[in-house]
Order: sequence, then structure tokens, then C-alpha cells
Amino acid sequence: MTHAAQVDTTAVPAGETPEGSRPTISRPMIGVGFLLIVLSYMVNAMDRQVFPPLLPNIREEYGFSLEQGGLLATNFTLGMALAGLPAGYLLDRFRRKTVLLVSIVIYSLGTMATPLATGFADMTLYRVVSGFGEGMQSAAIFAAIGAFFAQRRGLAFGVIGVGYSIGVFIAPLIGVGLMSMHGTWHSPFYLFGAAGLLIATASLFLVKTGLTEHSVEKVASTGTYEYMPDSAYNRNTIALAVHAVISGVALYGFLGLYPTFLITSLNYTPGQAALAMSLLGFGGMTAVFGGWLGDRVNQRNLLMLSLLAVSAISVCIYTTHATVGMQCLFAFLMGAFGLGFIYPNTNSAMQRAVRPGQIGRASGFFVTSYYGPAAFSGLLFAALVDSFGWSQAGLLQVTVLPLLGVVALAFVRTSQFNNAAGQALR
Repeated sequence: MTHAAQVDTTAVPAGETPEGSRPTISRPMIGVGFLLIVLSYMVNAMDRQVFPPLLPNIREEYGFSLEQGGLLATNFTLGMALAGLPAGYLLDRFRRKTVLLVSIVIYSLGTMATPLATGFADMTLYRVVSGFGEGMQSAAIFAAIGAFFAQRRGLAFGVIGVGYSIGVFIAPLIGVGLMSMHGTWHSPFYLFGAAGLLIATASLFLVKTGLTEHSVEKVASTGTYEYMPDSAYNRNTIALAVHAVISGVALYGFLGLYPTFLITSLNYTPGQAALAMSLLGFGGMTAVFGGWLGDRVNQRNLLMLSLLAVSAISVCIYTTHATVGMQCLFAFLMGAFGLGFIYPNTNSAMQRAVRPGQIGRASGFFVTSYYGPAAFSGLLFAALVDSFGWSQAGLLQVTVLPLLGVVALAFVRTSQFNNAAGQALR
């Protein structure tokens, strides 16, 4: 990916830097900046995923119902969805670095405020505020990195996905460990929020605008995009958005209530549930391979196969009453296909479905599509559990829904992707 350092092109929002003033950035600073961005996304994941394994204790303290708990486990994605389209607008008009730093501060403060909640209403508000910052950050990161590593976008997104997966892996272990050590679920939220503020401070000085403000239009200036639709909201992006909606509801419903399922249905201890949840994150570390593969094969077909895999794994999770070891294996595979393959490739495919100058809007559209309906996925899953039990609910939401995503992807035409010009049309 370091080949991009040889290209002296920096995108500049209108009115900020005169044409021709294009600062270069050294390879060491690319590495430092990229590492901080990955670390910031890791903390983003930790803030999101520390909540589900602590949910049984939170419910006990506040007296929340399963439906309320399910909503709280996933409603931060409502904030992410609300941030998506505004973030896309801001990213096309202001410096991505500014949007990135502000977003980290927002979600860190929202995370630190969560233990201060007095009831369901204000905890919901804090979770949504945290999600709003996380949505802004996601859009900013993927717009910036998607532009800088335009030719290896999938691989770059995969590396960022590894950072996210590390956060998913360690958050349950740290969260449950701190809760056991201190006798309260509050301390992990303070720790992870403070970590975000520290990374924002470091990023202010060490993430250079030569990395975040790169212009994909100039990097890809040798290409022609007349074969692509003029609008950012075209057949491909709409089909991918439908797939993103379905994937978000299926995967976040699963993520939000998986520890509760293990504890209440399979009688796992909190430690065993945290271990299985961590294996999800470990599986997500395959994102480097998933992203790399997405740069080299038909991305639509790769996404279809990944959705079919998620459906098959869901059947194993909810119907086999597996041992702890087997559940950990299933969790790893769910993380591999859900976080390691579906997420980075849906994200990069959305950017490839638009002309290079529209990637900010594509990034925001992805965030809104993927995270918007997912906000209510935990509530939906909990309602299905109340009506049909865990097994039937899991089959309906995590097995059947991904099959509908396969249908939506059938309408995608990768021959109209912006990376198709140099490849055989698919």
C-alpha cells in the first residue's frame, strides 16, 4: 500500500488551499498516521462491544426488560446512521482530519457518560450520542483511506477491519475483567472513553493532512468514468445499500444479544460468554485477507458467498446446543465472514460504485444504510425471542435475512465499478 506515497496529490476542500499547493508526506508519517487511525477505530469497536457482555449486569441494576436491553445493545447504531449522510456532506466540503478528530471526541464523551445514566431514557441518549461520533468517524476514516489507497482500497479497509476486530476481541475480556475486579460495570466505559480522548490528542499532531486529504480524482486521473452513472445514488449503490441494511440488521441483532443468548439459554458463565464474544473479534481479523481478496475477485460474488456462510453458521449456533469449544469456533467463523468479509467489501464496493469525486457521499450512504435499521435489530431480535424462543428467533433474523441480501446483490453490476476500467469487465 505504500506505493501511494509516491503520488504527490492532496485533495483540498474548496477555498482552503490554492491549486498547486500539494504537500507531500513521508512514508514513516504515513505509517504513523495510518497506525493511529487504526488504533482510533479499535477504540471505536471497544466502545461499541463492551456493552453486550455487560448487559446482563446492566439489566439487573436498572431493571430493564429483555426488549429494553436489546434496544440499548444496538441503538448506538441509530446515532451512526444519523451521522452518515451529514458526515458525507461535511467530508465533501471540509477537511477529513477535522471531521475525524471531532468524531473521536464525541463518541469518547458519550461512552464516558453511559455509567452516569439514571434510567433508560438518558442511557439511550448517551448511547446514541456515542454512535453519532462513531458514525462520523467511520465515514471520515473510510473516505480518507479509500482515497489515499485508491488502487488497494479493499486491502486497506481490511487492515482497518483488523483494528476493529482487535477491539471486538479485547473489549469483552477487559470489560468483564474490570467489572469483576472493581465490582461494577462502570469502569470499562471510563477507561475506553479516556483512551479515545488520548488518541484524538495524538492524532491532532501525528496524523498529517497529506494522508487524510488525498484526492482520489487525481490519483485515478488516467481513468475515464463515462461508463458509470452520474449520480452517487444509482442502481449499484442502491442494491448495495439494501444488502447493507439486511446485513446490519442480521449481524448487529446477533452481536447485541449473543452473550445474553449464551448466558440465559445455554447457561454459560459471563466469562465463557465473553470468551465466545472475543472469538468473534478474532475471526474478524481475517479482514486483511477478506479485503485483499475483494480487490482481486468479483466482489459481488464474494459478498454472496459470505452471506450464505453466515446463514449456515447461524443454523449451527442456534440449533446444535454446542459445547463451549464449538460455540467459540462458530463465533470465530461468524466474525470471519461477518466482520472480515462482509463489512470491508460492502464498504469498498459502495465506494467503487460511484465516481471518484463522490466517495464522501458513498461513505456516508454506506454508514446510514448499514447502521440505521441495525439500531432496532436488538429490539427486533428480543421481540422474536419472546414470541418464538431463541432458536427460531436466531433462524429468522440471522439465517433467513442474509438470504435476502443475496437476492439484493444479484442486481449489482461490477462492470460499472470505478475500478473496472483496468480489468476485464465482469
